[in-house]
Amino acid sequence: MFKIFEKYILKKFFIIFFNVSLVFLSLAIVLNIFEEISFFKNIDSNPLLPYFLTLLNAPITLFEIFPFIFLISAQFFFYYLYKNDEILLLKNSGLSNLKIIKILFLSTLFMGLIIIILYYNLSSKLKFVYTDIKNNYTNDNKYLAVVNDSGLWLKDETKESILIIKSKNINNNFLLQVFINEFDFDFKLKKTIQADKVNIDNKDWILENPIITKNNVTIKNIDELKFKTNFDDEKIRNLFSNFSTLHIVELFDLKKDYENLGYSSDEIQIHILKLFLSPYLFALMTVFSSIIMINLKKNKSIFFNIILGILTSVIIYYFNFVFLSLGNTGKIPPNVSVFLPVLFLTIISIMGLVRANEK
Repeated sequence: MFKIFEKYILKKFFIIFFNVSLVFLSLAIVLNIFEEISFFKNIDSNPLLPYFLTLLNAPITLFEIFPFIFLISAQFFFYYLYKNDEILLLKNSGLSNLKIIKILFLSTLFMGLIIIILYYNLSSKLKFVYTDIKNNYTNDNKYLAVVNDSGLWLKDETKESILIIKSKNINNNFLLQVFINEFDFDFKLKKTIQADKVNIDNKDWILENPIITKNNVTIKNIDELKFKTNFDDEKIRNLFSNFSTLHIVELFDLKKDYENLGYSSDEIQIHILKLFLSPYLFALMTVFSSIIMINLKKNKSIFFNIILGILTSVIIYYFNFVFLSLGNTGKIPPNVSVFLPVLFLTIISIMGLVRANEK
């Protein structure tokens, strides 16, 4: 008997989850279409390109709001049970509130694992294709940055030259062991510059004790040289901030490269922790929403439930956002910034489960 009701619970919950996901996906597509059309309005391109890019970007956008989709799905699931008095039938069959929540918790935890392993890796690839295509229509396409085992590589373009810049390490706003190749637009080498330390606090770099080689002539004994580029410390960091274009294995590789370079890996560590914690967070949001619904008066309207779901999602989002911001800026350790909000929500849910089972 339990298995029959368990199958019914799971079927009903995932139908609601699918419908809620479709609604949010539709909203994401509609909102993103306007943004893409606005971006391409003065660019000569295929009229269908904004719509194609929107479809590429939509899956990763949906992934980012999955915690709130699970929260709202659980809310509407219990609303349906109470509205049709099916909750009484389930209780009369031996399923308490706690057992119903347990079924939802385990099923969403399992579904979260599938989402991380399959859905996230696929959507990150689509996001990468989206970014790659869109970069071809931006001015930043001529500015490239790559981190690998050999260090940091930058490709820059000024009015006079093309620059290929390599740095072995980075320390705060300084590049260390820098080698700059300056080419003309036919890629003929104009000169090379070596420097042990370069201040990149702004786009006018300051090279300390540079060694300049031009036409096979080497110039030394220069204390300081100002060098104009399109990069500064902030821009370089922003170029590496879009981790959603990388699947899980690539994220670990990038984290290793960051550490070898001396670059702070806090942001990428936070992103990885969030990914691994996502299945539990999905399940936790389902439990948290279930507890709220069980403790509410059962005659609330559908409109009230929608407002409640949105309000709860906003509160949790900003609570989590504050801690992640503190972690990304180094104010608190990355582990604390990710786990503390989840721990707080877990404690509240455990306290609520005791009362929910008495209903």
